[in-house]
Amino acid sequence: MTGQLAFVESPVQLLNVLEWAHTRTPSGPPGTAGGGTPAPAPGTASDTTPAPLTVVVLSPTDPMSRGQLRRMAQLARDEGLTVHWQEARGGRGALVRTLRRLAGPLRSAERVIIGDPFSRYVQLLLTLFGPRHLTVVDDGTATMEFAAQLGRGERLVRWHRKGSLGPRELVLAPVTTLARRRLAPARGRTVEVFTSLPVEAPAGVEVTANAYAWTRARFGPPLLTGGADLVGTSLVETGVVDAGHYTRVVGELARTHGATRYFAHRRESAEKLHRIAVEAGLQVVRPELPLELVARRGPVGRTIVSFPSTVVHTLPLALAGTGVKVAVCEVAPEWLRATASPRAQGFLSGVTGTAAHEVDRLTARRTPSVDRLGFG
Repeated sequence: MTGQLAFVESPVQLLNVLEWAHTRTPSGPPGTAGGGTPAPAPGTASDTTPAPLTVVVLSPTDPMSRGQLRRMAQLARDEGLTVHWQEARGGRGALVRTLRRLAGPLRSAERVIIGDPFSRYVQLLLTLFGPRHLTVVDDGTATMEFAAQLGRGERLVRWHRKGSLGPRELVLAPVTTLARRRLAPARGRTVEVFTSLPVEAPAGVEVTANAYAWTRARFGPPLLTGGADLVGTSLVETGVVDAGHYTRVVGELARTHGATRYFAHRRESAEKLHRIAVEAGLQVVRPELPLELVARRGPVGRTIVSFPSTVVHTLPLALAGTGVKVAVCEVAPEWLRATASPRAQGFLSGVTGTAAHEVDRLTARRTPSVDRLGFG
């Protein structure tokens, strides 16, 4: 495993590695997405000998993520990429076995591509080597927070986490500090952020736009159905939004927009999804692939309604020219749990406020008896 090495821990990360590879690939035969082997970065290989790209899947433990990753891995192989599945969390000794297996390839890789700079696993891997070229691809809206924290020189902390350091964070603080230095541009090291999100990257970081060209070339256009589809979020599971408020708003959105399907986030709990199905009368769908691919393949509603999340930025790109409208429902302050991070409201508002111009904004207007949702 040499040349270019990608580490992915989620289906969306692997999708965006495919999108990145597509932007670096000379056009392939008709009907293909470009041949599968990324063209080299300037100065890393000859123009006639593209550097090979190997994807290492650091497998998660939850079944839904594993299933989506298995299917995404096959799509990547179909595009000509080499994919290695690593049981990185498979019980005692998995970490040591993974580090031993990856130490050599890490040292010899010209470019390393990662999807989650906040991942403790990835941060630990970054302490083992200093790649000449580093690319960060999207794994949700965390890319926005990563770029902002890197620019401000802050330690890397997920936006929904509280600021105080617990025992585990204190132990891992040296790892995080070194990883942050490895994630910043320096003499002899370039850093690229490949993203569909509006980021303010610090000086020296190259930002490359992800327009979901591979997704559009590979799938669709979709068949459009009547009504709307709702997109779920893990804001309840991450401790940000109150479960009762969330369920009530989902029901109100379904009634207002004539939605019949609810596309579950892969981290949503079975108990919450059951409650949504019963109380909101929605068909809960657990997607087999990232939503950008599911929507592009169709069938899909003429309107897709989401809470603040990455899809309000990615779906307009993936579905460009199809006639599908995307709407985002703002999260009202009273929906937040008392234990939510102080940064939560501002971050979620930023996700909504920076969505594409063609995305409709839905605002919650409080009445004595019910939350009413309408277009803002």
